[in-house]
Amino acid sequence: MFNFAPEQLPQLLKFWGYPLMFLLMIVEGPIIAIVSAFLASLGYFNIAIVLGLSISGDIIGDMILYYIGYSGGPKILPKVQKFLGVQGSVLEKLKSQFHKNSERIIFYVKSTTGLSYITFITAGTLHMRFSKFLKNIILGGLIWSSFLVTVGYFFGYAAKQISQYIKYAGIFVFVGAVLFLIGLTLYKKRQTREILE
Repeated sequence: MFNFAPEQLPQLLKFWGYPLMFLLMIVEGPIIAIVSAFLASLGYFNIAIVLGLSISGDIIGDMILYYIGYSGGPKILPKVQKFLGVQGSVLEKLKSQFHKNSERIIFYVKSTTGLSYITFITAGTLHMRFSKFLKNIILGGLIWSSFLVTVGYFFGYAAKQISQYIKYAGIFVFVGAVLFLIGLTLYKKRQTREILE
């Protein structure tokens, strides 16, 4: 029978944390990046490794979406649109803008969660030159991941300092970090939609 002791948590996180973190960052990078950086500030992870995994996981996830679109072709877009709940008008604007400035769109949507999936799949569907796609997801990923990791680390550091004086302050600070991410995501999503107008 497996017995778990609370004091074993740091060892378990260090052993399983990085592989699990990397896999989750491929699927949903922003939230995992903030949580991981938060934990890094508390001593559970190495912040440099968290940043490296955040950037690489984010880029790999984008490449997978591009490949889905590239291999699936135009017929896959309606299915993806329905699955993600993206309005048809948004998708049409996206395809139209892609012919005008695909690189700008890729760079800007790196910092969103809702439109990034459909955008990167569309990039593959429209056979955007992979070198241009890769350049912009790397540039956007470096900026976005660095920002998220910095924010998570800051909130974690603040929680550690405040907890010395206020009990359970860390929980409130962590919730504040998550709310910050949600607010930022909504703002960037609105900003991206304006690009498509």
